[in-house]
Amino acid sequence: MNTQTGRMLDEEHRANLALLERMERAIAGAPEATPELRKLLGEFTRSMEVDIGRHFQFEEQQLFSRLEESGDGAIAGLMREEHDAIREVAEELLPLAREVAGGMVDEEAWDRLRLGTLELIERQVSHIQKETMAMLPLLDDLLDPETDGELALDYAATA
Repeated sequence: MNTQTGRMLDEEHRANLALLERMERAIAGAPEATPELRKLLGEFTRSMEVDIGRHFQFEEQQLFSRLEESGDGAIAGLMREEHDAIREVAEELLPLAREVAGGMVDEEAWDRLRLGTLELIERQVSHIQKETMAMLPLLDDLLDPETDGELALDYAATA
């Protein structure tokens, strides 16, 4: 990545992948929500809120229209579709994850949480890989240094 914006997004992607990997290992075979898993689930919940809120919004508002204008609308369209699919899973998962992270869970809720979490992880990992391989490299040609600097500052200010 040669752009500041691309590097910032890539750093977030890498941090998110590390968390998703820890979460997948922890929840895949867990028969119940242990205190350690509830703590990790709280971190995962906060990450979902940030990625699905701030990160997706930035990409949709600041990058996708630029991609479309430059002739890369297919990539922007695919990324939007995946954002929508991830949001849909997260909308169902977030309230349940908050309850479990807070210590309120029954067996049926735990099973729904595990399955939903694994689905969300699968979608996010696939999405991040596509963005990293297909979208972020395009920013090198898409953003001039001034625009890149402005976008990076704007994005950093929302952290």
